[in-house]
Amino acid sequence: MGPDSPLGRAVWRLRSRGCWDDAAALLDPHAEHDPKAAVGRAALLVERCMFTADGWPAAEDALRAAEAVARNDDDRGAAACERGQLAYAATVLGIQDRTDEARAALGRAAALLEPNAPARALLDFRRGLLAENLTETPESARAAYRRAHAGATSRGDLLLCSFTWRHLAGLAQREGELADARHGFTESLRLREELGFLVGMAPALVSLAGVQPEPDATRLREEAGRLFRLLGGVPTWLAEHLPDEGIPAPQ
Repeated sequence: MGPDSPLGRAVWRLRSRGCWDDAAALLDPHAEHDPKAAVGRAALLVERCMFTADGWPAAEDALRAAEAVARNDDDRGAAACERGQLAYAATVLGIQDRTDEARAALGRAAALLEPNAPARALLDFRRGLLAENLTETPESARAAYRRAHAGATSRGDLLLCSFTWRHLAGLAQREGELADARHGFTESLRLREELGFLVGMAPALVSLAGVQPEPDATRLREEAGRLFRLLGGVPTWLAEHLPDEGIPAPQ
């Protein structure tokens, strides 16, 4: 039931187009007894919350189910990582301040996951998000993103690499290092295009537009707008950034 299995490919096709509920439904028959399927299902519904600012009860239910079927520390750590992400999403999107919960859940995940655990790179990335956007410690964020990038690269996790590139580039942009920012945003967009991660391409285009001269910047934002409308206004938080040069909300 790995990513290269028929089920894994079907889940990815739906996820990459923002059909998280349908993707999660494919995992329903397995999630009752398979901890990895349960965490995968929860992760889809948590991601839906991040992109749509909706679906919180379903994500909470899926997390409780994943926690209930966990068999070892890796399973429990992966579930805690998703719980931390859900609390982070609720906080950064202004739904509810759950900073303490996010910090505690990611700390629990760090205690449970071995240094070489499959979920470790994702955990490092999410600890970077917390440091950058909730505790405002950019140096800690950069160190966490770099650890995540190294881990994702070693495991061939190109999607996570696209996120680490984007957030490292965002930090470079804030410091006025536009060449580094442009390189990172370009790499992030390239990987999303290569993977067919359609739902993540509009944010990548807007980020790149923020460090490009005209007329390229306008062209990139227009392309992002077309994708945004094609996907029915997802991610919801991107709408206010499409006409402007601003940095999109963290994702």
